[in-house]
Amino acid sequence: MEKIEPLAPETRTNRRGRRSRQEILEAAARVMSVRGYAGTSMSALAKETGLPKSAFYHHFESKAGLLSAVMEKGAHGFFDAMREAHRDPPAGGTPHERLRWYLRRTGDVMENGEEFLRLLLVLVMSREAAEAPEALQTVIAVRDEGRDYMAHMIRSSFQSAGEETAEKIGQALAPFAMAGYDGAFVAVQSEGGRSVSAWMDQLADSIAALGAAIIAAG
Repeated sequence: MEKIEPLAPETRTNRRGRRSRQEILEAAARVMSVRGYAGTSMSALAKETGLPKSAFYHHFESKAGLLSAVMEKGAHGFFDAMREAHRDPPAGGTPHERLRWYLRRTGDVMENGEEFLRLLLVLVMSREAAEAPEALQTVIAVRDEGRDYMAHMIRSSFQSAGEETAEKIGQALAPFAMAGYDGAFVAVQSEGGRSVSAWMDQLADSIAALGAAIIAAG
């Protein structure tokens, strides 16, 4: 039998370091999404993970640096999930049908990205991220990418109207779609009793009607 050599000490250390960094990011996302940035102390995170405070400062120079890393990781995961969910869009169908396809899958991503979206909205509505400029830049970038992604979904849904018209509709309605998506997330979190897919269907209905009105207006 082939002898298995033990891992070198530095390899074991690197693996432990990567694991502890991941544990810190996951715990910070959980706690900050509930308490907010200002309400999350290093002591609370140490208790959540069972890691000493020194481990936090080994990986992140400050709490602001930790928030920046949490937001960056969450943003990558969220948009990767969006791209995967929309990987094979339907080739045909009406704009309304295509919008429903896109937005129902966007709703699925919402449900799976709950912690990230909750923290994102807390940072958008408060001034907490001002203490962490890098995180604030990530928040702004995520909002910009979100609008661009909404414009892409709407444009793709109205492709049968022609490229120029579809682009016009996408740019005009992307901010409204973002507002509807945000509102649906808040409603699901605070009210309950109505599924994400029901909200997404209603949002698709509204965007389809507004897009049709833009086409009719020429």
